[in-house]
Amino acid sequence: MENVVDLKEEQEGDLTILKIKGRLDAISAPNAEKKVFECINNGQHNLLMDFSEVDYLSSAGMRMLLSTTKKLKTLSGRLVLCSVNVNVLDVLKMSGFDHVLDIAQTKDEAKSKFHH
Repeated sequence: MENVVDLKEEQEGDLTILKIKGRLDAISAPNAEKKVFECINNGQHNLLMDFSEVDYLSSAGMRMLLSTTKKLKTLSGRLVLCSVNVNVLDVLKMSGFDHVLDIAQTKDEAKSKFHH
């Protein structure tokens, strides 16, 4: 059960909150991506990913975030990450992903990004 990533889905109006728990790496990212794309294909185009319990992000996890962002852009949706821990944030910053992804400190700040 080492590399299992757990995704919990909540709906708040037209916003889908995905609480991700565990490591997003080469083993778990494809499953996480499948789940995220299921949400998108079901018409959920506003995704908030709660990263408070993600303790590791690899390049595979970053690819998943990138493909999700691109897919949502084509559908006029958006992806916002919130509560990203310091280690994961460092990885995102080192790779320049903090400029590509929408990252909010808190869930409330993230939610406010959807209502423009």
